[in-house]
This record gives sequence, C-alpha cells and structure tokens, in this order.
Amino acid sequence: MRVALFPTCLVDQIWPSVGVATTRILRRVGCEVVYDERMLCCGQPAFNSGYPDEARRVARGLIEAYESMACKALILPSGSCGAMLRHLPALWDAADPMHVRARHVAEQTHELGTFLVNVLEKPDVGASFAGKVTWHDACHGLRELGIRKEPRALIQAVRGTEFVEMEGADSCCGFGGTFSVKFPEISVAILDRKLEALSDLGVDALVSGDVSCLMQVGGRLERIGSPVKTMHLAELLAGTDGATK
Repeated sequence: MRVALFPTCLVDQIWPSVGVATTRILRRVGCEVVYDERMLCCGQPAFNSGYPDEARRVARGLIEAYESMACKALILPSGSCGAMLRHLPALWDAADPMHVRARHVAEQTHELGTFLVNVLEKPDVGASFAGKVTWHDACHGLRELGIRKEPRALIQAVRGTEFVEMEGADSCCGFGGTFSVKFPEISVAILDRKLEALSDLGVDALVSGDVSCLMQVGGRLERIGSPVKTMHLAELLAGTDGATK
C-alpha cells in the first residue's frame, strides 16, 4: 500500500527520530512511504487559538499536497493532529468545494497504531525492547479518536518488553497545547498528580503516541531526577531507544 507520511510539526522540528521510526515500521510491514515537504502543519494551533482563517490557509496546503501524492492513506504518529485532520471538513461550509476535499483527507487519515492494528491487522511488527514500560493515553487520541486497545496490543507484542498498566493512564498530563503556556502552574500540578502513580511502577519507560505529551512528561521527569525515560510508540515499535533529549 502506498501511504503518505505526515510527521507533524513537533516531530519535524523537535523529535525527528519519531518520523524516522514511523517510516521504518511502515516499510517493515510492506508499505511504500512517500513524503511531501509542503505538509507542514494540520492547522490545529491556529484553530485552537481562535484563528479559523489562518487554520484554513494552513490546512489547504496540507490537503493540496496530499492530493498530489496519489496515496491510499495518510499516516501520522499523533492522535492530536489525527483528531484535527478528522475535523478538517468543519473548517469549510458544506457547500464549499474544499469541504469535500477535506472530507476525503479526513476519511483516509490514520494514527499510526490504529493503522497497524485495525487496517493492516498487524499488531506484531517484529519489534523488540528489553525493559518494563507503561502507557499514557494522550487526551486527543483517547477521547476524540477512541484509541485505547490498539497501542496496548502493539506493546504487548514487543519481544522482551514487560507491560504494566498505570493507574490513571487516561488522565491528562497537563500539556493541552497553549494551556501549558498560559497556565504553567496548573499544568505542572496536573502532571505531578499523574506522576505519583508512575513512581511506584518501577518502569524503565513511559510510552505514548504524542510528542507533545512526551515533552511535557519527559521534561518534568528530568527536572525531578527520575530515571524513567519517555518513548514514542513508534520508537518502541521500530526497536529504537528514543528519549526526550
């Protein structure tokens, strides 16, 4: 299957190893992966900040790029951006031709883990990692896309890995995009409550599907001197040993 990779802004600019890992996994399971540099952003930062015109402008560029790639699916390592892409049609009135074009993109958009499990039916991608890990349910992926069982199935298929469920795995990490910038004290308080459950698990790494959450969690873990690493699901499945630095 020919698929398009949309790495997302944060992966492209801050954590590129996630994009590399995603490509490696998709190729391992038989996909032809293509990428277009015009796919810069999903428009979520502008949309969430109350600038729909700017969001439409950015989203239009992504739609035009995807249409030129002749792919059957748009894959991204992010539940947050995946949720935004699913909502792209709402940026335009139903009578606007862009609404139909956006709906086509939305219908072909898949978060990496759900694509592997639900579309390709490949929960075992041949990964291995020696260690004990837990999972953090990122809010957008869980609440907007319903991502819950897929990442757990993928992790449990990784050879050499012991998976431990964390109490409050589905609670927010406090990032929330611009929320963590506007209300840093509240953001950290939310995160610290979550990390209380992490300290008793004895895990080597906390795994999640969104770089934004991992930046929030990883930064705090480093500041408090915790030995627990943060890893993106793609890095775990690719057999890499990614960290927040």
